[in-house]
Amino acid sequence: MIFQPFFEPRSVVVVGASRKKGSAGYQLLKNVVTGGYKGNVYPVNPRADEMQGLKTYRGISDLPELKGDALAVYVIPAPFIAPTIKECARKGIKSIIIISAGFKEAGPDGAKLEAELLAELKKYGVRAMGPNCVGVVMPGINLNATFIGGSTMPRTGSIAFFSQSGALCAAVLDWAISEGIGFSRFFSLGNNADLNEADVLEALAEDPDTRVILGYIEGIKEGRRFLETARRISKIKPIIAIKSGGTQSGARAASSHTGSLAGSARAFDAVFAQSGLIRATTVEEMFDLGVAFAQQPVPKGNGLAIV
Repeated sequence: MIFQPFFEPRSVVVVGASRKKGSAGYQLLKNVVTGGYKGNVYPVNPRADEMQGLKTYRGISDLPELKGDALAVYVIPAPFIAPTIKECARKGIKSIIIISAGFKEAGPDGAKLEAELLAELKKYGVRAMGPNCVGVVMPGINLNATFIGGSTMPRTGSIAFFSQSGALCAAVLDWAISEGIGFSRFFSLGNNADLNEADVLEALAEDPDTRVILGYIEGIKEGRRFLETARRISKIKPIIAIKSGGTQSGARAASSHTGSLAGSARAFDAVFAQSGLIRATTVEEMFDLGVAFAQQPVPKGNGLAIV
């Protein structure tokens, strides 16, 4: 299963871990270490021997033998990532999260870097989430692999959430913790350069810990595949989503944020109707529906009475 190293990694490698407080590399490592994750954690930084009580490695090739599924999380500048994919493959790391920005959302030069990264991923059989994302949270194994500061671990629940917006991820995570809402999986997808919404839906359909799927969508990468996948999975598990970028200004914002092509509001209305997705208009409405589906069985027909 492609997503197994994201769901339950035996080891987490933080490429670009930092001792500088306030940096993404520092906060990410801190979240992994203090969140209660029980697997092995390997910081990678060529200018340090120790960080937050952990032995630090000069490069990916210097890591010890990694047993079981390993997940690498990148927080190094965009131009330096593609050349390291070969090292990941040699160490048996087949799944990575790229926090780093500076790819297609940054313009033509960034788009070129993203194309080079994709070529290396395909060449060595490595799958990637991101780039330009905030990471993942897996409450069931106490893994907070994000750089969101000040957050504690949300409760374990049966709601899976994915979003292309990292800022929304941070807001939702803090709000869900204050409201006591639990998650099975929590994904920030960023630019969707490799793994995208359709991949996430397919993985969550088979996930026994997930009863309902929530998503925030700015644009869809593979329209036909997404439609067919959502139509099939919505018959198994409820899918509730918000689509941003319905206005011209919203579409421009989505494009500059993650490099997404937002599409027209009418087109997405049709996609939602044909695929069986439930469209929410606000984040609060999305979670109201999500909690309802998570706590109650899905109705088997239209014989519903409300008193």
